[in-house]
Amino acid sequence: MKLVVIIPTFGRREIVSRLLGELVRQDRLPDRVVLSAPDESHLPATDPTLPFPVERVLGRQGLTAQRNAALDHVDGACDVITFLDDDFIPACDYLALVEEAFDRMPDWVVIRGYAVADGAKTEGLSWEQGLAIVESLGCHPFEEARVKRHVGAYGCNMSIRASAIGSLRFDERLVLYGWQEDVDFTSQLRQRGEVVGLDIIRGVHLGIKAGRISGTRFGYSQVVNPIYLVRKGTVPATFLVPLMLRNLAANLLRSIRPEPHIDRRGRLRGNLLALAHVLRGRIEPEYVMNL
Repeated sequence: MKLVVIIPTFGRREIVSRLLGELVRQDRLPDRVVLSAPDESHLPATDPTLPFPVERVLGRQGLTAQRNAALDHVDGACDVITFLDDDFIPACDYLALVEEAFDRMPDWVVIRGYAVADGAKTEGLSWEQGLAIVESLGCHPFEEARVKRHVGAYGCNMSIRASAIGSLRFDERLVLYGWQEDVDFTSQLRQRGEVVGLDIIRGVHLGIKAGRISGTRFGYSQVVNPIYLVRKGTVPATFLVPLMLRNLAANLLRSIRPEPHIDRRGRLRGNLLALAHVLRGRIEPEYVMNL
């Protein structure tokens, strides 16, 4: 089984370099690693000592565009594709368990890993903090896995059976950071097999704030992207509408005394602008480029 790791990145050369070094510690090494970035300035220097080939794909900026460029690059040349955020540190048995799961369960097309700590929901974690958590994790055999069915997968760490992808690509109307582009993509694969989460496939998502979009842009996407996807018909409203309402409520309530690491007032401005556009029938995820 050939396994490729795809890492989209923007503005995090040092973090990508550290992640490549961490992948060396995997019990099961990737057969290839593909870094996808807008240009070379976002990528670390080539390290000839790495025990796996590292390929570089350059193209348009934006998470969906960068993922698609990498998919086009590896098309037909692998069995499993694992997408990792550049600030996700996988446990040492991560790829070995991914391979075993796909080998044992031919009906599974998407496997979602478990972030035992997610800095995206807090002020973020340092590399040292994340590594300490990962190193404290014990190993568990596949037989101990708890399986949960999902609508879609969380893009910071997800693995896909390559044969199920075919010509499907990420929706590039979900520009920049994307927001729900991962659920949109993987939910469409439920027509071809099961989308599952396994609690034994673990790692830490640092949630580094550098390289993320502004609060206003993100707030706009929090409203427009879910409505766009519901109209598109790829993700159920029962999943997206509660998510959108929770974000609206959180931004409204916490904008009074916002957390220092979240631009709640910027997000709320973006939410309100998006609602105004939606009420006028304007549902354009790419409008964030104008903000």
